[in-house]
Amino acid sequence: MKILVLNCGSSSLKYQLIDMDAKSVLAKGNYERIGEKEAFLTHKVNKEKYIIKQAVMAHDEALEIILQQLLHKEYGVITSLKEVGAIGHRIVHGGEIFKGSCIVNDDVIEKIAQCGEFAPLHNPAAVLGIKACKKIMPKVPMVTVFDTAFHQTMPKTSYIYPIPYEYYEKYRVRKYGAHGTSHDYVSARVAEIMNKKRQDLKIVTCHLGQGASICAIKNGKSIDTSMGLTPLGGIAMVTRSGDLDPSVVTYIMEKTGLEPNKMNSILNKKSGLAAICNMAPDFREIEEKSYNNKDAKVAIDIFTSTIAQYIARYAVKLNGIDVIVFTGGIGENQINVRKSVCEQLSFMGLEVDDEKNNSKGEETEISTPASKIKVYIIPTDEEMMIANETIRLVKQ
Repeated sequence: MKILVLNCGSSSLKYQLIDMDAKSVLAKGNYERIGEKEAFLTHKVNKEKYIIKQAVMAHDEALEIILQQLLHKEYGVITSLKEVGAIGHRIVHGGEIFKGSCIVNDDVIEKIAQCGEFAPLHNPAAVLGIKACKKIMPKVPMVTVFDTAFHQTMPKTSYIYPIPYEYYEKYRVRKYGAHGTSHDYVSARVAEIMNKKRQDLKIVTCHLGQGASICAIKNGKSIDTSMGLTPLGGIAMVTRSGDLDPSVVTYIMEKTGLEPNKMNSILNKKSGLAAICNMAPDFREIEEKSYNNKDAKVAIDIFTSTIAQYIARYAVKLNGIDVIVFTGGIGENQINVRKSVCEQLSFMGLEVDDEKNNSKGEETEISTPASKIKVYIIPTDEEMMIANETIRLVKQ
């Protein structure tokens, strides 16, 4: 069976077409900067890369162009959309409604949309992706896999907020986390590489990309994570503020008269590292310019120091750390980010081998033999996790 996996981010649409019989990826790619004039698609087939520069303003437009590439006369991998046996969708937020993966129906779509208030950059995009697939391939079964599901094991001491309890009872205001599919995959994979059982390891996983989160994993389960009620919380990200004194928000709203939806948009789309240095929302560009631009350097320093602080915090929660994993676009590819984070944790006996760390997008251990904490780069494979869940449910 061929599974099409769609991963709708706030400004991107990643995809893979996977032949589950052979466990092989037939084609994959990423539509980046959706909503901008500079939007482009990178489509990969058999190690060949095709760049399609075409502005798209919404995810459904991006999906149309992606499907065209899968059917392309020259490098297409299918001759008809009927070859797609099922579609798996990554959903960022399932609230307390979804504790596991499920088959898509109208009720599921409606509830995912309801949870969109907790993930305004992602769930609406995912709903658009689901509806586009339903329109183009109405007979193909679809499955949703939720990033929040992995974090449903957090104890109440980790997810409840110190505010009037009625807000949790009435509105389910609590920490939910995100990137659970990725944290689940890389924590299981690092245990496999180390030839140990995941439940025997104290693991901190760092999923670092446009969105970024840190997760503490004990006994094979998430016990805490940096993102909160929404994917806005935690460390400062490329366009998201991360943790703030709550009074910052109310103070700005009082001074400017901003409505909640406008304030929310500013915190999600116009804040973070890009706001600090007044640059385009591209981490690669900010990191590159940080060597000569003081504001860009401040932004990168804030990013790495808050990651290190979260890891140190989770050392307390886990009562020690056995292994740290870097994953995600930044975690897998930004050598200096990993180096800076690890250097700030040297007081914990962590040592990184610079030669081993000089690696991008490859599974490798980067800690020295003398390091008291093992450190690995592990490329995440959320798509295969989603494909496995999809085929499991559609074959039931």
